[in-house]
Amino acid sequence: MTPITIHVPIEVVYAPAIDLATVTAIDTHVHIEVDDHGHTSLPEPLVTALSAYFRTDGPRPAVDAVAAYYRERRMAAVVFTVDARTQLAHPPLSSAEIARAAADHADVLVPFGSVDPRTGEAALDLASRLIEDEGVRGFKFHPTVQGFDPSHEDYAPLWSLLARAGVPALFHTGQTGIGAGLPGGYGLRLGLSNPMLLDAVAADFPDLSIIMAHPSVPWQDEALSVATHKPNTWIDLSGWSPKYFPAELVRHANTILKRRVLFGTDFPLLTPDRWLRDVAATDLKPEVLPGILKDNAARLLRLAG
Repeated sequence: MTPITIHVPIEVVYAPAIDLATVTAIDTHVHIEVDDHGHTSLPEPLVTALSAYFRTDGPRPAVDAVAAYYRERRMAAVVFTVDARTQLAHPPLSSAEIARAAADHADVLVPFGSVDPRTGEAALDLASRLIEDEGVRGFKFHPTVQGFDPSHEDYAPLWSLLARAGVPALFHTGQTGIGAGLPGGYGLRLGLSNPMLLDAVAADFPDLSIIMAHPSVPWQDEALSVATHKPNTWIDLSGWSPKYFPAELVRHANTILKRRVLFGTDFPLLTPDRWLRDVAATDLKPEVLPGILKDNAARLLRLAG
């Protein structure tokens, strides 16, 4: 393998901008699906199929509207897009533009970046610039939509870069509504989002904080196994109404993983209002909810002063 220069030599230190005393929750999983120019993050057939899968055709707000929405609810939100330019042959939204817009709403928004791992050294260069110049606080990856196996050695330089910068990597895991119902699922491979592939990443990069997004159906036990074994892994509870959470996920969130489980919605496809309403129908213990809703994310994202 050709040696690649890592452009981020030291851990990046951020000044907290969110007043934790004024927010009730931190939503760690919020998609920006359209920019101010009307460009969408996915090709039109996938947008249509995704709306049908989630039975919603609601608005896809840009950054300013997302900030207003969360500020109204006294919540903070981690915002991002997914750069899948290679797999989808579709130009991504600009993570730099998202970060700059989020900076105007630093009281409620935390920007994550996204790079296409399949672009090789270009991904490393872009990730470095997003961290150093735009202040992104983490990165979002969707192995199924981006078409890559995160455990493959080709991507080790990227994980090393993020570990050295001290920023977390958020990975989609489990089933996805993207491509659902389309011929061949639009060519997208679900197996790339098996959380067991992240076990190798967590083992090889113990300083990299890895967030496994969503209840990882049909691999929930795999995700719980990885999270129990690797203390640098976390689970976010996005993409599903809490009333459908698998019992084992709830049991682990109440006990051994209670400090590494995060509130997340998948907004705009699932709203925080519905998530908070439906969580009352679960067996999540009232005493663990403050950690899930805010404290765990504040610690992971280094938002506490």
